[in-house]
Amino acid sequence: MRSPPSPSLETFPNPNPGRDYEIRFECPEFTCLCPRTGQPDFATIRIRYIPDRLCVELKSLKTYLWSYRDQGAFHEAVTNRILDDLVAACAPRKISVEGDFYVRGGIHTVVRVTYPDGE
Repeated sequence: MRSPPSPSLETFPNPNPGRDYEIRFECPEFTCLCPRTGQPDFATIRIRYIPDRLCVELKSLKTYLWSYRDQGAFHEAVTNRILDDLVAACAPRKISVEGDFYVRGGIHTVVRVTYPDGE
């Protein structure tokens, strides 16, 4: 049975909330649509975070990222939105999201955002 795309993120309790440790996700199959042309944009999304009380559940992260497939979004906007949604879902101590977008028109774009800002 296929899991449908979903814009929601699920969490579970951090098994070691008293310790700072880093969790990394690399999602090399991210797609969204160019809001100007409607053509697909492809990227690797890299997420690094130090959880506080909650951790992100992987299947929900996968279906969350799938939900962007048919949405038009500028690279800067989608990377910032992913960060905002992850912060809202699990309130990590620290997090960074990097959108490494494939070359389009001869330009390779990498967008990196952090929380707290400037970390």
